[in-house]
Amino acid sequence: MADSPKISSLYAAHVSAPEEGEAEEVVTSVGIDIGTTTTQCVISRLTVKNTAPGTLVPRMEITDKEVVYRSDIHFTPITGENLVDTEKVFRLIDVEFTKAGISPSEIDTGAVIITGETAKKENARLISGEMAGYAGDFVVATAGGKLESVIAGRGSGASDYSRRYFKTVANIDIGGGTANIGIFKGGKAIDSCCINVGGRLLRVDAHGGHVVQVTEPMVHVLEDLGFSLKQGDAVDPMTLEIICRRMAEVVLNSLKGSTLTGLEDALMMTDALRLDYEVECVMISGGVADHAYTTSPCDTLDEIARYGDIGPMLGRQVRQVFKGNGMELIRPTETIRATVIGAGSQTVDVSGSTIVVTDERLPMKNIPVVIPFVEGIPANSGAVAGAIRQSISSLYESDDLEPLAVGIQGNDYLSYKLIQVLAKGILAGLEPLIRVGFPVIVVMEHDSGKVLGQSLRVLNPAAQVICVDQIEVNEGDYIDIGRSIAGGTVVPVVIKTLVFETRQT
Repeated sequence: MADSPKISSLYAAHVSAPEEGEAEEVVTSVGIDIGTTTTQCVISRLTVKNTAPGTLVPRMEITDKEVVYRSDIHFTPITGENLVDTEKVFRLIDVEFTKAGISPSEIDTGAVIITGETAKKENARLISGEMAGYAGDFVVATAGGKLESVIAGRGSGASDYSRRYFKTVANIDIGGGTANIGIFKGGKAIDSCCINVGGRLLRVDAHGGHVVQVTEPMVHVLEDLGFSLKQGDAVDPMTLEIICRRMAEVVLNSLKGSTLTGLEDALMMTDALRLDYEVECVMISGGVADHAYTTSPCDTLDEIARYGDIGPMLGRQVRQVFKGNGMELIRPTETIRATVIGAGSQTVDVSGSTIVVTDERLPMKNIPVVIPFVEGIPANSGAVAGAIRQSISSLYESDDLEPLAVGIQGNDYLSYKLIQVLAKGILAGLEPLIRVGFPVIVVMEHDSGKVLGQSLRVLNPAAQVICVDQIEVNEGDYIDIGRSIAGGTVVPVVIKTLVFETRQT
């Protein structure tokens, strides 16, 4: 199958302000995605300008971006021990760099993200670490199902669509091993989950007409249907159609029922969706998506298993099952390359001078930002804590927590009383992270970092607090925070913003 480059996106690393008189700077950025089924990369050139000339704090923004090279889509090499073959991955990337006419020394920045079933492999984090030093200043991440769901939806255009058309949109990114569902409203991710449904869970030899591999999740599907298939067994198109239809029903049911039983429960890799909202339309991205939006032939074994799996039939059944249940399917901006064509930018800022930082925890790199208060700061600490917990649960599984930053947007006046409410709610909402030793990180647009930071410290003297202000961040940004400078009064902050293709209307 032509697969699932789910969330690979390009970020830019450190971009300094152009010298005086210099109009612009061009940055070369690369994105590498090592997915369940495929590995690919994209090289882009970004034009960066200071859009705030004459100010004390330069504001660096991307003013132009051009994808200069899209690699072939390669099957991710797996060893006999079912591990990612690191050596072969490096060789693939080397070949693509050569074809692109670029050397690692010419790359300014980039990202390597390991997604889907591949992220479960024992050596996934080792790969990301090795790739980080391959060229430039790479951002690296091994993405769990929830984080992958959110970023895939941003890359497909679902997030942008929900903002422009005021609809609640479900983006379902179906690849080789997983279906990642992200729910978007008003441009924000409000819920997510991950299901073991994908086009490569059953591998089939199209020419020989027999089963090549049955994965563990597929065993659950077969048992549910009362089928028995093993490696070497003959298989026919009708059987594959029934299997794919059942998987499509599992995905649909995850959007319609808050209580899952049977097969849906067995295949769910995260908590189920909350479903305290109504899904108004659906987008399908990932490798299976092209087959959900086309009517190309998919009847013979050759047509179904053209990629050695059942992806094309799964795409067809997703279309039929969803349309049959009255779910509106919107074609995304991107399908198989939902996010890999994105390019990243960063702006380098200096925080305000009214900040609180635990300097021994700095520098910190690649901290994801969540914006829990989309409609304003709640009036009580319980609601503040609840919003933060929801943001955490939308990104991470409970046993896979990482540091994150709470972003507070807006320059509205914050009373002392509201700051106390904020402080209590932030500490309660971040309690799972504080308990395992992560610092409390808050990034504010309003010039109130010092009083909020001090309040946090008073309420929990044991917590390490990093509270910076006069910095504007958005949902999905990543930040680097350097050690304090100027006598501890300010810190350098690098904002890495995911930039995705969107339709203009």
